[in-house]
Amino acid sequence: MQALYDVPAPAKLNLFLHITGRRADGYHLLQSVFMLVDWCDTLHFERRADGLISREDLSMALPEVDLSVRAARALQAATGCSEGAHISILKRVPAQAGMGGGSSDAATTLLALNRLWGLNLPRHALAKIGLQLGADVPFFLCGHNAWVEGIGETITPLEKAHQLPQASFVIVKPAAGLETKEIFSSPSLKRDSDSATILGFAAAHFDFGRNDLQPVAQALCPDVSQAIEWLNDRGLKGRMTGSGSAVFAQMSHAVDLSGAPEGWQVKACENLMIHPLAGWASREI
Repeated sequence: MQALYDVPAPAKLNLFLHITGRRADGYHLLQSVFMLVDWCDTLHFERRADGLISREDLSMALPEVDLSVRAARALQAATGCSEGAHISILKRVPAQAGMGGGSSDAATTLLALNRLWGLNLPRHALAKIGLQLGADVPFFLCGHNAWVEGIGETITPLEKAHQLPQASFVIVKPAAGLETKEIFSSPSLKRDSDSATILGFAAAHFDFGRNDLQPVAQALCPDVSQAIEWLNDRGLKGRMTGSGSAVFAQMSHAVDLSGAPEGWQVKACENLMIHPLAGWASREI
């Protein structure tokens, strides 16, 4: 049986997240930089000749139809592929953290099954399928850290002159989680931030901007404020990533990360310059 084992699905951090407006259909317009980090889920894929998609949880229990299963079925539907797959997931990236764990699993599934099934779709075709699954999925398919705009669909890879510097970070995920919908539906959410530029970001990198969702998140989830204070007490400048409850800070020196409250996850990470599967789909149109 053909198989692909130990396939990574890295998480991301939003280095900043500004809401610049709102469309007539209710979707929010944003600007952000998405950065890959080496906190990863691990997936295994085995080919099934019967066309079925099955999944096995190797750690925590996932919903019966999670994003990896939806991605596999979407790829089948888009291509007419009659192959199936058994997907095993070792879940490490926490849910409701704002780190894109589910979206990354979906992107890795599209890349892996594109290879396992011999479909050879280019990256842009996979991204079109991925956008139907979630706004963050195309980012994880692009292969690089990126400047992201629109509703998340306009992606500019940060390469060459704009590439991010290598750096270390600590990520703190408190026990409580946050639902994206709850934050974006809040009437107190700031929705009129000025537009930023890549050049402006490049002048500050890890100190640029803010997360416009953070004040709402702190009001909804006191754990977010507690986690930021926990980082600040260690001389680190904490801020929220994405629309979940995880917070992060850059680490330029060794820091004692012990003593976190029970139920919290604290992890030291490095940023990734390129997605581990960046070479698994071509850029050809």
